[in-house]
Amino acid sequence: MTVKERLHQLVDALSEAEADDALRYVASRRESGEADSFARWLDSRPKDDEPLTAEEEEAIEEGHADIAAGRLISHEEMLRKYG
Repeated sequence: MTVKERLHQLVDALSEAEADDALRYVASRRESGEADSFARWLDSRPKDDEPLTAEEEEAIEEGHADIAAGRLISHEEMLRKYG
């Protein structure tokens, strides 16, 4: 069974209210193309061609070492500490 055939079965099983919600959701996603447009925008941005400084490279290495050692805090903890 194809994906579209499975989708048709699911749609056929929806109530009118559920079908209306689904239709509005699918239509809004197709019209906005929000995920695609953001990806295109990112791709159109100029590449950063400025070389890293020695300090930046050291900071990146420290971050990788912290991650490897498990020295991490959660997003929730960051919010509690720093708002």
